[in-house]
Amino acid sequence: MDSLRPEAGAGPGGGVQARLRLALAESLRARDTIAVSALRSALGAIGNAEAVEPGTAAPTGSGSPHVAGAVAGLGAAEAPRRRLSAAEVEQIVRVEAGERERAAHDYERAGHADRAGRLRREAQLLLAVLTDDDRPGR
Repeated sequence: MDSLRPEAGAGPGGGVQARLRLALAESLRARDTIAVSALRSALGAIGNAEAVEPGTAAPTGSGSPHVAGAVAGLGAAEAPRRRLSAAEVEQIVRVEAGERERAAHDYERAGHADRAGRLRREAQLLLAVLTDDDRPGR
């Protein structure tokens, strides 16, 4: 899947993912490191949520005689990803933004206003992508 193509986010939660990918592409072009960091983190969190638990091991003797545990065939070791609903994807992004707000508060209390400001900007950017307002590069 091409992470920079919005249409690659097909599926129920694809709208938010497509907007995140589009915002990431715009941020990369604008060299906005703060936005790139936040957007990559959110897309990574969504990717982690889509991961499935590994199944049982392949039966002994199947696969390659040269590599232990190998599975024969193109894509034979791939597992299908979970499909997240739009609400689940939105909740993941909101959690990411909330974590940044909490960390910003902690940084502020510790006297690091510059770091707190960066985290607050990341949180605002993630929430703006959810509402499709004020996307980076616009």
